[in-house]
Amino acid sequence: MTTTLTAALGYTLIPLAAGLLGALLAVLRRPGPKVTSAVQHFAAGVVFAAAAGEILPDILEQGGIVPTLVGGLAGIAVMLVLGRLEKVAAGPVGLLATVGIDLLIDGLVLGIAFAAGAAVGILLTIALTLEVLFLGVSTAISLGERIASRTRVIALTAGIALLLPLGVLLSAPIEYASAPVKTGLFAFGLVALLYLVTEELLVEAHEQAEDTPWITALFFLGFLVLLVLQEAIG
Repeated sequence: MTTTLTAALGYTLIPLAAGLLGALLAVLRRPGPKVTSAVQHFAAGVVFAAAAGEILPDILEQGGIVPTLVGGLAGIAVMLVLGRLEKVAAGPVGLLATVGIDLLIDGLVLGIAFAAGAAVGILLTIALTLEVLFLGVSTAISLGERIASRTRVIALTAGIALLLPLGVLLSAPIEYASAPVKTGLFAFGLVALLYLVTEELLVEAHEQAEDTPWITALFFLGFLVLLVLQEAIG
């Protein structure tokens, strides 16, 4: 196991813990809609900054129109299929399947980020930690509507979160890939992150509560916070 892969797997423990925390919060004390919307706006800003400030420059540096198009189009296709599955999924099994695929892709993107550099991976870990936190909340709430046992809800949410490190393991060959292949994978990761911001975090945030100026401002605050961290980490 390479140093890069070991580091990526180690850092997945942070969003894994966040997912478990989210499930516990949902079961013990569900956060209010305004708080949920506010943090989702902040998380969206952080993820958007990670995509624009870290992944996009790597694509431009690697270069290559064809691999960028192929990777980007593959990302669009995969995320649209995932979005469709989320709409048609029925029951606990369907819910866990769609959440599991989402986490698998998150892990793959995290592995891609660490392949681009440790700083990129660390910043994306921060972004995904916030996303997985509320994925844990929403998953536990949805399961709680169908399953009476709180312990079982937490166990199922924690178990499905293990697909995050599995996604990282699937990214292992990237470190040895050629430059065009890396460019395509970076483009795939960029599309996945943009989809996460525009079609998941912000959509869910707007469904939770009506936007207020301070809630909207948190999106931009999240963006600025990650930019500052990027400068600090170097």
